[in-house]
Amino acid sequence: MSVGARTVADMNPQGERWTAEQVLALAPDAASRKAGGKLAAAGSWSGAGAHGQAVWGLCSGSGSKPYQTVVDLNGPGYRCSCPSRKFPCKHALGLLLLWASGERGVPGGGEPPEWAEQWLGGRRERAAGPAAAAPDGGPGRGGAEEDGTRDGTGDGAGRGGSGAAADPQAARRRAERRAQRIAAGAMELERRLADLLRDGLASADRAGYGAWDETAARMVDAQAPGLETRVRELAAIPSSGPGWPARLLEECALAHLLNQGFLHLDRLPEKLAATTRTRVGLTTPVAELLATGEAVRDRWLVLGRQDTADGRLTARRTWLRGERTHRMALLLSFSAPGRPSEPALPTGLVLDADLTYYPAARPLRAAIGARHEESPEGPSAMGAEPAGMPSVPEAEMLSVPEGCDVGTALAAYGSALGEDPWLEGWPVVLAEVVPIPGDDGWQLADERSGSALPVDPRCAGRTDLWQLMAISGGGPVTVFGECGHRGFSPITAWDPTPVSLITTTAQGGTR
Repeated sequence: MSVGARTVADMNPQGERWTAEQVLALAPDAASRKAGGKLAAAGSWSGAGAHGQAVWGLCSGSGSKPYQTVVDLNGPGYRCSCPSRKFPCKHALGLLLLWASGERGVPGGGEPPEWAEQWLGGRRERAAGPAAAAPDGGPGRGGAEEDGTRDGTGDGAGRGGSGAAADPQAARRRAERRAQRIAAGAMELERRLADLLRDGLASADRAGYGAWDETAARMVDAQAPGLETRVRELAAIPSSGPGWPARLLEECALAHLLNQGFLHLDRLPEKLAATTRTRVGLTTPVAELLATGEAVRDRWLVLGRQDTADGRLTARRTWLRGERTHRMALLLSFSAPGRPSEPALPTGLVLDADLTYYPAARPLRAAIGARHEESPEGPSAMGAEPAGMPSVPEAEMLSVPEGCDVGTALAAYGSALGEDPWLEGWPVVLAEVVPIPGDDGWQLADERSGSALPVDPRCAGRTDLWQLMAISGGGPVTVFGECGHRGFSPITAWDPTPVSLITTTAQGGTR
């Protein structure tokens, strides 16, 4: 198996190793990211090495012979002897993650083994041969190799002189094939939901996890990580506490809506269609986003950060708000064992930068583009100033950010939900609210309006809620978090400097 995949922005421009986030951006779905992270350990590999634009290694598997995995960083392109039909497969992702962790993971120098050099040499010959002289000025068509595998390059132009440019037609064909697989997965899930409703919701309690696990596995095969996530959420609801049948019916309705939306994308408005594609797991590569999207320059205040552990990978979410535009933005990155995520943007930092939003009916997730020379303000992370950032005296730190009342927060979430029906929560800053514990859960009371916003029950076991109460001292406090249909999830409070209320959580939970 070998084929190219998505090209990541600024990959290996001068021969340096990629970051874990750049590697994970190549993964075809969430399941591949998780499986690749589990293989990013030296114990899984033997004979691993890197030289020039090549990375190779032998990965132990279930069979007697290890899988031969080689990656050409130009493109990039991949070849693995495993039977997987995903591109790149988990072995290629695991090898690249191990290589990204440094010399101790995959040492540099040395020459590729014969099996790797044979494939790499074939790619070089094709890049320098007839493919380079294709009539339309683009690369030639990748053909079948003697071992029956396929070869190709990434969706974007490769970096380095020896890599061939990507074939737009091949990229379009790959996208069409994936869309067909996702559509087949959506129809399979529709049949599963119809069976559940025909048999009655009580049957979900008796069936256990087995049937749902099989359905989730089929969504992985369909390369639809968004549908897989929804299936696993459905599996966790039965017997999850009082009112679970109603919650299960709600989730079934949302899953049905997502299936039908994807199966009828051509009938949806452009922005809602983009949201639907994102929800099933189709995202725009960062390089393409930054090259084609509209950049929004502002002074962005970092409101909070949350790390979520998923197996051996950690997803980092960082929320920002524009000083001029007042727009919220979410930065999402991933890290693997032994390799940290991008340097953390400390809460309270203000940076002058361009953000480009991913297409959506209500844009929120964004990618950072150019950072401008204006000196950022705010506190540094863990007592150390970020690289290239001058220190800022305590007196110049930002004051408590402007916030809103409970009614405005609910209106913001309702407006966003109207454009994205699968939205779990919307980031808001609440001002002058008092945290109050109670027998039925915590609340954030707004004395000005006499109203209160319940804290999400999934936060009930967090000790930092008592920390929030200590910060408030029984008085009003400013809190940033996500406002959703189950309540408010606090992330940051100001005392008057920002205090993080949550660091790393395990992925999971139900609506």
